[in-house]
Amino acid sequence: MSTTLTRTRTGVGKDDGANTAGRAAPARRAPWPHRAATALRRAVTGGAALLWTALVVVPVYWFVVTSLRSSTDFTTASPLTPPGNPTLANYRTVLDGDFATYLLNSAVVTVATVVFTVVAALMAAFAIVRNSGSRWSRVTFRLFLLGLAIPLQAVIIPVYLLIIRMQLYDSLTAIVLPSVAFALPITVMILVSFLRDVPRSLFEAMVVDGAGDWRMLVSLAAPLARPALVTVAVYDGLQVWNGFLFPLILTQSGDKAVLPLALTLYRGQFGINVPATMAAVVLSTLPMLVVFVLARRQLVAGLTAGFSK
Repeated sequence: MSTTLTRTRTGVGKDDGANTAGRAAPARRAPWPHRAATALRRAVTGGAALLWTALVVVPVYWFVVTSLRSSTDFTTASPLTPPGNPTLANYRTVLDGDFATYLLNSAVVTVATVVFTVVAALMAAFAIVRNSGSRWSRVTFRLFLLGLAIPLQAVIIPVYLLIIRMQLYDSLTAIVLPSVAFALPITVMILVSFLRDVPRSLFEAMVVDGAGDWRMLVSLAAPLARPALVTVAVYDGLQVWNGFLFPLILTQSGDKAVLPLALTLYRGQFGINVPATMAAVVLSTLPMLVVFVLARRQLVAGLTAGFSK
């Protein structure tokens, strides 16, 4: 009997040891101060994200909702509540005015500025990258970078006097030329950073095939730099589309006004009709929103490429 009890106890001990060895050791929990710091960090990050979302979304929601209100509803209802009787009368009021003229002026100024800026910046960036060992290439690139440090407001008076001397005042060209000049530095910097990552062997292969600089620019540099070109085009277009200082200083006629300047005219034209002004704001944002949606993939590729070094 004692032999049986001994065997039984021995068997139980062996089974328990086998089961213990087969089970994974429980994971050790991090110390409480570490868990508390992680939770606090996540809470702060989440709170900051919510705050940023609120700061961005709430104003957009407000002017869209306001544009759908009547004047009576705007003065009586809460600002953030949905309109009780949505109406498109404000949009009809805006479109019946000179909104089409302002929209056309903004489109002409933006497209012309983006085309001239991108073409000139691509040629400059290609020359800088191809002659990177040259002293003049380094000096030229530094001059473009120096342009980033010049604030627009500091040179508005010289620009105004220069436009007057060139007899371009109160014309769309007066807006395009300085806009191109101030868009070139950032555009050249981005394109140079992108083209520097293109293998030099590709350029050398085209040289062996007898291609000149223009052929390499059109057939090699431009196609490879397409994401960067789309990025700078959208960025420059957005800056010019929302530009206010140059149109304010360099034009005075109503038929030469662009949308940002025209919004101030709407405020005077409609008096206290805030819903109509918000309808003009909504209509003025739609073109750039469409461009951003159509170019979002190329825009993301351009923002993430060319900066690996």
